[in-house]
Amino acid sequence: MAAPNLSLKLVCVVAMLCMLIVYPRATAALSCGVVQSKLFPCLEYLDSSGEDNKDECCGGVRTLNNMARNPADRRDACNCIKRELSRLGVADDSTKTKLAQALPKTCNVNIPYKISLDFDCNK
Repeated sequence: MAAPNLSLKLVCVVAMLCMLIVYPRATAALSCGVVQSKLFPCLEYLDSSGEDNKDECCGGVRTLNNMARNPADRRDACNCIKRELSRLGVADDSTKTKLAQALPKTCNVNIPYKISLDFDCNK
């Protein structure tokens, strides 16, 4: 049962990371705790194959996207997410990956690239 939870967290975290690095804005740095709390509702959404918790997940996606105001915020959030991914290990679930990749469209958040596991926090 631990492996599916790791997969959910991985996919959700990657999806949120990609949304965090979209637009430059000015605000205070994001803590890992804030990033994790905003991502949490998406775990149930992905675990349920998109059936449960969509509104809460999308609310977190939109809030986190709005909170990542400047390059430092996006970089800090990205590094936090990468540390979490490392801690959890890498898991692959094609259904959850597809759901995560669809989150921007599902949640009406525009990002200029496809969500993927290959990301660089310094870009």
